Amino acid sequence: MRVTMTSAAARTGHANEDFAGAIPTAAVLIDGAGISGTESICRHGVAWYASRLGGSLLSLLSLVRDRSLSALLAEAIEQVTDGHRDTCDVADPISPSATVAILRLSDGLIEHLVLGDSVLVLDRADGAPLVVSDPREVIISRSYRSALEAAAEGSHEYHRVLRDLRANRNQPGGFWVAKDDPRAADEAITGSCPISELTGAVLLSNGASRIVDRLRLADWPGVMAVLASSGPAEIIHRVRQAEARHAVAADDATIAHCTDLGEA
Repeated sequence: MRVTMTSAAARTGHANEDFAGAIPTAAVLIDGAGISGTESICRHGVAWYASRLGGSLLSLLSLVRDRSLSALLAEAIEQVTDGHRDTCDVADPISPSATVAILRLSDGLIEHLVLGDSVLVLDRADGAPLVVSDPREVIISRSYRSALEAAAEGSHEYHRVLRDLRANRNQPGGFWVAKDDPRAADEAITGSCPISELTGAVLLSNGASRIVDRLRLADWPGVMAVLASSGPAEIIHRVRQAEARHAVAADDATIAHCTDLGEA
C-alpha cells in the first residue's frame, strides 16, 4: 500500500493537533480536540494526546494482526490514558480527546473504523465512493449552533456553551470520541470490503473534509479525482483559499491518501 500524507496547521505558530501515520498494511488519522482551559487540566496538551494515540495505534497494528480495530483502539486509548493519569485530570470534560480514522489491509479485505467526525472514503472500482462517517456530533451540535454564533468567540459565554455541548460526549444518546474511556471504541463505525472492489481510499480530518461538507467546493468523486491527479496538498490548498475568501476560521487539515491497496 502506498500512502501520501499532507497536514497543515490552522495558522502559523499554532501547534498542529492532527496526526497521520502509516505502516505497510494500515493507515491512521487522529484529529485532536480541546478548548481554552485544556492546558490547566492536562499539562501535555492536545497535540501530545493525538500523537501518542496515533503512535500507540500504529504500534498495535503492526504487532497484533488477529484483533478487531475496535479492540486495538480500546487498548491504545487505555495506554495513552495510563501515560498521563497520574499527572492530569483525564476524566475532566475538557481534557484532551480525539476523533479517529483507521484503515487496515487484512486477508484480502480492507477494514475500516471511524470514531467522531473524521471521514474515511473508499474509492470503488464500480460505483460512487463509499463515504464512512460518524454523524452523531454534527447532529447534536446543531442544537447549540445558534448559541455559539450569538456568543463572541473566546468569551465566557462561548466556552460555557462549548462545555455544555461537550457534556454530551461519550454518553448514551450523545457522541463518542477517543478520550480516557476505552469503552468508547465499541461505539466506532466499522466495516470491511474486498480489496478487489477498491482503487484507493482516503482518510481526512474535519478540517480537510470541509471541502465537501462545509465549503461545498466539490463532491466526493471530484475529491478523489483531484487526489489522483494532484495529491492531498492540492485539496488543502483549495480549502485554505476558500476559508480566506469567505472569512471562515481555519482548522488543522490532514489527509492520508492510500493507493496500490493490493501491495502490502
